[in-house]
Amino acid sequence: MLKGFCALLGLIVFFSSLMPVALSVPPKNTLIMAWNIDSISNFDPAQSVEIVTSELLSNICSSLVQFDKHDSTKIRPAMARSWDVLNDGKRIVFHLRDDLKFDDGRVATAKDLAWSMQRIIKLNLGFARALEDFGFTKENVETNIQALDDTTLQLDFDKPYPVHLILATIGQTYTAALLDRKTLETNSVNGDMGNKYLATHSACVGPYKLVRWLPGERVVLQANQHYWGEKPKIQQILVLHVAESASQRLLLEKGDVDIARDLSSEDVLDIEKQGGPVKINRILRPQSVYLSLNNRREIFANEKVRLAMRYLIDYDNLGKTVLKGIAIPRASYMPLGVPGALDEKEGVPFELDLKKAKQLISEAGYPDGFKANLLIGSLSYMSSVAQSIQENARKIGVDLTIEKMTQTQLLSRVRGGNYDIAIMSWHTTIPDGYLSSIRQVFNPDPTFTEKKGMSLALRSGYYDVKVNKMVMDALSEKDQNKLIEQYRNLQHYILYHGPMAYLFQTYYIIGMGPKVKKWFWNSFEIRYSEAEK
Repeated sequence: MLKGFCALLGLIVFFSSLMPVALSVPPKNTLIMAWNIDSISNFDPAQSVEIVTSELLSNICSSLVQFDKHDSTKIRPAMARSWDVLNDGKRIVFHLRDDLKFDDGRVATAKDLAWSMQRIIKLNLGFARALEDFGFTKENVETNIQALDDTTLQLDFDKPYPVHLILATIGQTYTAALLDRKTLETNSVNGDMGNKYLATHSACVGPYKLVRWLPGERVVLQANQHYWGEKPKIQQILVLHVAESASQRLLLEKGDVDIARDLSSEDVLDIEKQGGPVKINRILRPQSVYLSLNNRREIFANEKVRLAMRYLIDYDNLGKTVLKGIAIPRASYMPLGVPGALDEKEGVPFELDLKKAKQLISEAGYPDGFKANLLIGSLSYMSSVAQSIQENARKIGVDLTIEKMTQTQLLSRVRGGNYDIAIMSWHTTIPDGYLSSIRQVFNPDPTFTEKKGMSLALRSGYYDVKVNKMVMDALSEKDQNKLIEQYRNLQHYILYHGPMAYLFQTYYIIGMGPKVKKWFWNSFEIRYSEAEK
């Protein structure tokens, strides 16, 4: 509750800095969210791959194209008004709008965009993998990503790729964020092309701009008056860092915040039961929560141990208790909603089976069990899920020590390979089986030295030639029925051989105050610019 009070105090300070007199309620043109945002580390589109930052950046930086908001299988124009596919699919030319401007009113051009995309490869940070997957390298990026004039961007690929995949992966994401080259070069430190500057600033074309980020406290977004699209109804988005569900609920029910983002199952069900002015909205989202088993550790390099861990997960009981109303059990890596995903029943072939788990670890050479650390972050459900697995493991002689930390610390430990087991999450904004596979189970580097952090298999020290081949074979398959079957086979293989034990798929859950009249989301995106109070 102390953090709830601190958040409320932060509100008073924030509003008193904006108005002559402190306000007791949020103004109509400001939307306030309570959210656990301790995973944020920067706002550089070249680097940010975490869930919270990804959502914020998608509302700060426009994309070349966007999904139809009612049908995510369809692509619509955004910064690009049209595009041409040439050279048998090896070239795409985007024709940009002529009214693109940065938040200070300066004209933004295709030359800025070409530089922005080249920058991703040159910096070689997290999002570089998204371009490298299509053949872009430091050696060819200036030739293969070019501005032909102020409104024409040309991309040349090493081979033909499915056009929809390119549009969804590059065009629809902030891989193609149009950055303010002048500002970033002015604020470059030791050749970092503005990376340190973007730790606390934004500099791109989009509906909102970042005006303040205080780590562990709040993020403030301001509507961009020079935005090319329909102007946002809400002028300010204030995101308060509130880690606990109880504190978020308190602020929401008092009317101090408009939206709560991390309500627990207990709070969600209780609010729904009360039927008061606060409403619960939910939609299944493509976010998977999983046990990452570090294959660099001898214990978890053993396939039988990894399989045993799956039989220690009480999917049925978790679904009826801790996860009720906020998630559904899911053991497959491919989320429901992605074409080719196993259905709900096939996607959970395991159940709690202590006898089977004990047999497997004995066959693996650990008849007396073993000890391991289990890292968890600060999300509301983490402790309960971890304790359930810990208790089941104890019954077969496996001693798991739970270590709780912030989301940022958790990400750092896992990326550095400094863990045994960790409860992690993965989220996609693209409904595509190839993208789900290449980001989770495909590992491009058998030496495990790559530092970009885009591959979950790489983070867990897992490399399987068979899996890599299955993923790449699916990329080249043009027959849709055969493609679906390939993804089904791949999922079945990973269920029993893969490096991660998947736990569940979450809902987007929000507690919404009565002043919010409109909130737009679907399974793959949330658009702040369409919110209304």
